[in-house]
Amino acid sequence: MGKHRYLITISGGLSETGREAFGDFRIELNGTNTALIADLDQSGLSGVLNRVQALDLELVELTRLTDDWDLRRRRHRAPVKPTAGAASA
Repeated sequence: MGKHRYLITISGGLSETGREAFGDFRIELNGTNTALIADLDQSGLSGVLNRVQALDLELVELTRLTDDWDLRRRRHRAPVKPTAGAASA
C-alpha cells in the first residue's frame, strides 16, 4: 500500500510535548482546533492515531485528502487585507 495525504484535526492546541510528538507534520491552527497534515501509509496512520490517544487528545476529524488538495486550498483562500495603518507598496 502506498502513502496518502491525511488531515487529522484535534480539539484545542498542542503543548510543547504535542508539537514535538508531531514534529514531522505540517501543523496549522484552525480556530479552536489544530490540523495535522502528513503523507502516511496505513502503518503510519495507525501510529499517529496511537500518538493522539497516548497524548489524550480529542480526535475531531480524520480526512484522506485528494492529490490536488493543496492547489485547490490555495486557490480558495481569501486575499489578505492590509491592516489599518500599514504602508502600501
